[in-house]
Amino acid sequence: MTSLTQLSQAIHDAPRWHQQDQFQNTDEIKIVPQADQALGAVVYGLDARKAQSGETILRLKQALAEHLILIFKNQSLDDLQYLAFATYFGSIFRPDADTPVLASKTDTGTPPDVVPVSNAVGQGDYTGHGELAPHADHQWTPLPSFGSLLYAIELPKDGGQTSWINTIKAYEALDEKTKAKIDQLQLITYNPFVRFQSNKGGNAYAGNMPKYRFKDQPILGHAYPHPLVRTHPESGRKALWLNTHTEVELVNYDDQAGSELIAKLREHVLKPEFAYEHHWEAGDIVFWDNQVTLHSRRPFPADQRRLLKRISLAGSRPF
Repeated sequence: MTSLTQLSQAIHDAPRWHQQDQFQNTDEIKIVPQADQALGAVVYGLDARKAQSGETILRLKQALAEHLILIFKNQSLDDLQYLAFATYFGSIFRPDADTPVLASKTDTGTPPDVVPVSNAVGQGDYTGHGELAPHADHQWTPLPSFGSLLYAIELPKDGGQTSWINTIKAYEALDEKTKAKIDQLQLITYNPFVRFQSNKGGNAYAGNMPKYRFKDQPILGHAYPHPLVRTHPESGRKALWLNTHTEVELVNYDDQAGSELIAKLREHVLKPEFAYEHHWEAGDIVFWDNQVTLHSRRPFPADQRRLLKRISLAGSRPF
């Protein structure tokens, strides 16, 4: 009998519904919206190690579509338990080998199912300790991820907070003239990891890359046009699907006019009323809708350890 993959092992070992001591009582779970924040709800009472009912998963999926991020408190999971919980919400994101992303392996070209996001040597030193500019994960791929879960295991004493931006609110706050101007535009987001590899230094998310590609500049990597204004596939709400620093290009648009329009929209999306900053506690899992949010990170001291683990879920072609 062949050995199981990590994901198959996680599902194989997952709690069975008939084991009553492992089954989560849905009445124990409370979902509390962050009423004074631009997005987010806190989930209390859920033990992600236990089997979850259809009613619970449906509640959580509906809450995610409404609040865009869910914050699960006081979790204690190994990687297999974490995978088993995450896959209630979708399949694991697995990009093609020719599209590098965070933690892509040199032998396979694809990332592991559970990505350690850390500055701890030997545990996935992928993002260092510096500031990470607001971005959506995998926006430069043909099928960007639908969402991600980030699990806090070890935290620095200073800094390292993560912020999320509600790009639905950012779009809705635009004036009608601007909405009409951008609603049918397509945007190419160029892969920052291709440029990172070509530069042989820096950080793909650090914000020190070119922000707009003019037509007389070389193209690095593959180009996948997606809507600048994205429609959420469940709620139907529109969002401004634009990060703040990665190299982009508007399709069939004048270079100078496109560069100026993107700069204006990026300034708009960074307004504080669209953002929520999360102050991590060990045991937190934050689950976010990657289709209608951006996220960023504050820097923290290089001599302080930070270890979180990310699982990304497969998405569909944006529309």
